[in-house]
Amino acid sequence: METNNLIKGIHHVTAIAADPQENVDFYVGLLGLRLVKKTVNFDAPDVYHLYYGDETGNAGSILTFFPFGKGSQKGRHGKGQAATTSFSIPTAALDYWMKRFDQYGILYKNPQQRFNEVFIYFEDPDGLGLELVANDIDTRPGFSYGHIPLEYSIRGFWNIEMWETTYERTEALLANSLNYEFVAEAGARRRYAAKGAQNGQFVDIVWDNNNRWGMNGAGTVHHIAFDTPTDNTQLEVRDAVLSAGFMPTHVLDRQYFHSIYFREPGGVLFEVATTPPGFLLDEEKAKLGEALKLPPWQERNRAQIEQLLQPISLEKVYQKYNITH
Repeated sequence: METNNLIKGIHHVTAIAADPQENVDFYVGLLGLRLVKKTVNFDAPDVYHLYYGDETGNAGSILTFFPFGKGSQKGRHGKGQAATTSFSIPTAALDYWMKRFDQYGILYKNPQQRFNEVFIYFEDPDGLGLELVANDIDTRPGFSYGHIPLEYSIRGFWNIEMWETTYERTEALLANSLNYEFVAEAGARRRYAAKGAQNGQFVDIVWDNNNRWGMNGAGTVHHIAFDTPTDNTQLEVRDAVLSAGFMPTHVLDRQYFHSIYFREPGGVLFEVATTPPGFLLDEEKAKLGEALKLPPWQERNRAQIEQLLQPISLEKVYQKYNITH
């Protein structure tokens, strides 16, 4: 089935965390991402679903979390997972970020080279694998009035890295159903890009049959979501995935996008999410992420849900990182 333009790149990445305040501190305070939506896990409304991204939460910038609370089981990186999530920064920003990490005691590996890019690897408080990839290709704007200077700010995703036993079957799914094509190889790493996509958003497969299997828990990715323009293109992708022998879910209403889910051959959970309606659906741009937003069917349970959720405060973030706002 012809899938050109049905997938534009990465929509979001969703991971698991432990303490929600610690999560907000790190992604808003340290990395300077915007908390664009504070809602709940629609399948488990006693757990937050926190969305971080650029100024308006554009597809390709959104890292989301289910923080299950202090004491949550730790996960383990391994096969069958999207083990590393990489953000794009300007080349000139690399020194800024290393100094910032030094200032706040964040451990990171020395800059390394991969393909034609330089990157640094680090982890969040739960051990989630992260990278900052320095490049001069990404033209997306940063968070224009965030506390990280605009010329150094994170632009969105550069690539996600999946750890697999082998690559052939996943590559076939990417190429035949998800509009991705092979673009580069280095050792046991193969890189794929959505046809016509700009500004990175690559999918990398790193395969090693001897690697141990991953284990879900805090510090691991729950799923990767790909971006499709409309409800109609989503149904076309669903048909393509079905035709390839996979079992996608029915379309689910996630309030800010519509979703289907299925597992790729290596075990990673994939989602295909629509670009609209987006995060301005129920909040104006200036107020994004400030109020707890619930899906309409949970509004009658608001009081009970709010009692179950650990309070989180952006004011604490601002104080911790000496941010004026």
